[in-house]
Amino acid sequence: MKEYIEERAIEIANYIIETNATVRQTAKRFRVSKSTVHKDVTERLVQINGDLASRARRVLDVNKQERHIRGGMATKEKYLHMN
Repeated sequence: MKEYIEERAIEIANYIIETNATVRQTAKRFRVSKSTVHKDVTERLVQINGDLASRARRVLDVNKQERHIRGGMATKEKYLHMN
């Protein structure tokens, strides 16, 4: 694996852990696709640093469990501002 990809995967994982960021927020911050963020954390990082990968994965799992709540809140805000 290329060195810059390994470095990006580690940076992405650290960012997710430190900020509790979602995949979408992380992708925007690093200017990569959501697929790249997901692949970096779930596949590439496991080969580089398993402990870091599992910590980042825990944050992403929590975010995934909460996403329906954030979506509902966004819809509520949208309709509150329409009236």
